[in-house]
Amino acid sequence: MTFRTSTAGSAVGTAAIVVATAGVVGLVASASAHAQAPAADFYKGKSITLLIGGTAGGGLDTAARIFARHASKHIPGNPTFTPQLMPGAGGIRTMEFLANNAPKDGTTIATVPSGPLIEPLVGTRKNPRPMTDYNALGAWSQDFSLCAAWHGSGFKSLADVQAREMTVAGIGAAATPDTFPKVLNATIGTKFKVITGYQGTQETIMAVERGETHGRCGWTWSSLKAVKLDWVKDKKIHLLVQMGAQKSPLFPDVPFARDLAKTQEDKLMLDLMFSTLALSNSYFAPPGVPADRLEVLRKAYQATLQDKDLIAEAVKIQKEAPSPTFGAPMQKMLEQIYATPKPVVQRLQAVLKK
Repeated sequence: MTFRTSTAGSAVGTAAIVVATAGVVGLVASASAHAQAPAADFYKGKSITLLIGGTAGGGLDTAARIFARHASKHIPGNPTFTPQLMPGAGGIRTMEFLANNAPKDGTTIATVPSGPLIEPLVGTRKNPRPMTDYNALGAWSQDFSLCAAWHGSGFKSLADVQAREMTVAGIGAAATPDTFPKVLNATIGTKFKVITGYQGTQETIMAVERGETHGRCGWTWSSLKAVKLDWVKDKKIHLLVQMGAQKSPLFPDVPFARDLAKTQEDKLMLDLMFSTLALSNSYFAPPGVPADRLEVLRKAYQATLQDKDLIAEAVKIQKEAPSPTFGAPMQKMLEQIYATPKPVVQRLQAVLKK
């Protein structure tokens, strides 16, 4: 807006400017005050969308819906939760939507498997947003992962897949069923061949049952026990190798990948690849969420995961209580992962490109 004043009318012009400026400042202040409304007032009557980076019935979806049923009571104003499936590329689609399209006001959060946590560091996408840009709310469990072969596939042990090619069902470029087999091939001499393009956990299960693939590799224990625990109990699958920060005592006879690595370089690469398993089923808010609302969401996540009713439901449905990591410690863990020495990152990038 331009104000024209003459010498004679300068006082009137100046007054007009003052009044107009005051009006603009008042509008800005009012908008700012509304945007920064206290969280207790902001969430009253609202709905929080929980984006789920997987398909219906998988371990991620199961845990997310348990969370959604109990989270509202731990947020001032008791907003409702609306779970929304958003499968694609092993969770990358969800995280990109969260950063680029979702509201940044604390009304949209997301949960994804561990694959996307490391993908911006080692993947091939142009200008990926590092996971440290997102606001970590917490992770459902400290998990480990397995490679499994269907009982009729002819693969019964790790030695079998080191001797001949075994096909495994994949989901997308950054998904652990696609990346973990490649890293194992490069470090412990396996011969996994990934058949990718299945939309999610349930689709990979059907692929195995139909004989389209011999099995699946990079299958977290939390997901496997939630959707196909009978396969383990009834010995419908053979567990070939396990991966994680440490060997699980649940399967003492299943070889641990890091123990089989022959060089320190291989061990470091496996450590980087499998570090995200300690943050299985991670929950995030978008970049740019106001600090007070982020604090509310983090406190709510912690209170919800410690809720005795949620724990009881998780034990009933998933056969195990959550073993969570909470917001601030999770953010620090991500920062440590993204501070990995460049030579280790570059080697892993080269392996994943193959």
